[in-house]
Amino acid sequence: MTTPRPRPPHRLATTVTALVVPFGVLAATVLVARAWAPRLPDPVATHWSGADVPDGFGSPASLLAVPLVVGGLLAVGMWALAFWLGRDTSTRRVAAGFACGTAAFLSATTLGTLHGQLDLADAAAAPGVGPTIGLALGVALAVGVVVALVVPRTPHQPTTAPVDPTAPRADLGATERAAWSSTVTSRAALVAGGVAALTTAGLAIGLRTPAMLLVPAALLALATAMFVLRVSVDGRGLVARSPLGWPTLHVPLDEVVATRAVTVDPFGEFGGWGYRVGQDGRVGVVLRRGEAIEVERTGGRVTVVTVDDAARAASLLNTLADRARSATAG
Repeated sequence: MTTPRPRPPHRLATTVTALVVPFGVLAATVLVARAWAPRLPDPVATHWSGADVPDGFGSPASLLAVPLVVGGLLAVGMWALAFWLGRDTSTRRVAAGFACGTAAFLSATTLGTLHGQLDLADAAAAPGVGPTIGLALGVALAVGVVVALVVPRTPHQPTTAPVDPTAPRADLGATERAAWSSTVTSRAALVAGGVAALTTAGLAIGLRTPAMLLVPAALLALATAMFVLRVSVDGRGLVARSPLGWPTLHVPLDEVVATRAVTVDPFGEFGGWGYRVGQDGRVGVVLRRGEAIEVERTGGRVTVVTVDDAARAASLLNTLADRARSATAG
């Protein structure tokens, strides 16, 4: 890298959204559960069978243990990711939204199951949890989206410095114009998402819980949004957009320091497929193994997008960035 790696911005906002808020939600869950304790059977239902009938029992504390441990550890992990590696807005938004959404889901599920047992003499008579899970998913999605949207953006960081002279260039005449685009998909991930959606839809129908149909719908939307990508290089810079319009990744020409074609190992470098953050802080839309565009941009940020014909795209992006700066200087 030719540029320094400054620390991520908005660290106070990151701590509030990715750590304080999730722990606040979990703490509120404990307080509500304690207030309900005198009205709960002893023991309470803690697990339901495939037929949505209680088949496991324990103390309220045992029911609270899982969301507290899972939600707490996840919040700490998401906070650490955003605090130390969140130079990009998208990294901080994903971390905060995921931490808060998960805390909301775990809390809503826990309180929903306890609410259904209030004033029961025997927890075996507790209602099914299908509707509760469906409602909790809706709450989690809403909370995650709202929190992500309020996370402050990384400020625009334009530069007039020349693009790295060692970076490749496209062979374009002075008056020639060019644009490049390609679509990339992750077939394995799309198949896995389709199978998961069909399985959960069948489960929802079998259990006669229409609210659970939100799960396969969300899975299909997520698969389409995360594992199909249209990548373009033109006067806007680099744009990678899902068919749903979100998420969208944009690197403007005035933030390009240097672009190169690289080879990416999804699991070795990013821990999997999809929108990922590498151990070195690189942000990647990694849908498969193989060639990718790597853009070093201002602010110490690095963006990686797996796509065919990456060398041509990288060369063109450098050339367009050169032209944009020449036009500005002129």
